[in-house]
Amino acid sequence: MKERRKTSAAEFNAERPYERMDAMGADKLTDAELIAILIHSGDGSGDATAISRRLLNGNNPQNPPSLGILCGMSFKDLMKIRGIGKVKARRILALMELSIRLAQVRHEKGLIFNDPQKVFDYYRPRLAPEDREKLLLISLNLKLEKIGEHVLSSGTINATLISVREVFERALSDKATSILLIHNHPSGDPTPSRCDGESTERIAKAGLLLGIPLIDHIIVGNSYYSFMEDGRIDCSPELYPGQIGEFIS
Repeated sequence: MKERRKTSAAEFNAERPYERMDAMGADKLTDAELIAILIHSGDGSGDATAISRRLLNGNNPQNPPSLGILCGMSFKDLMKIRGIGKVKARRILALMELSIRLAQVRHEKGLIFNDPQKVFDYYRPRLAPEDREKLLLISLNLKLEKIGEHVLSSGTINATLISVREVFERALSDKATSILLIHNHPSGDPTPSRCDGESTERIAKAGLLLGIPLIDHIIVGNSYYSFMEDGRIDCSPELYPGQIGEFIS
């Protein structure tokens, strides 16, 4: 009878993430092992853990493995990784979307949109990985709770391309009593551009006339920039009598 070869410690560590998770817990597994469990099986180019390592180094062994490489990867990008087919690419994209939603759930309970830091924490998982600027309109009620969310622009944000009419048509449709703008800077630098300032000023002025104030415009990067905190949006009760005074503490 052929003697069964004992599995070496190295083989156990590198090739058996299921057993390692059962024995040690998911938190003890490497990023590659966790992804290997997700994609489940290997192919002719290697086992699932080997494929996961290629994924995390962008198919370049010279690169250090990093989860950050997954940020912003599309279906086509994933399919370029040797060993990643359609099924595995779909699983990875589903995991990435779930991670974004889970991160938002952590910050969502009791979230009131009067704290730029909290807004940044909530939207950063979704907007920071984007490789193009995306501008969101958030419609709020009197308690500054979100009642609507709309993508106004995807690409370079230009003040002349942002329709004030569209902004307030959406806000009125949501029955909003105030609005918030938020967009990302793919460079990671949240410093507002001239166009950011111009678009903010135009929408703030229109909100003053319509009685639907713009309470802030937040730019997401590695940190955040708040027009309200920087004193470039005035939400004083004198400007919006009977409205702002009810919910700004």
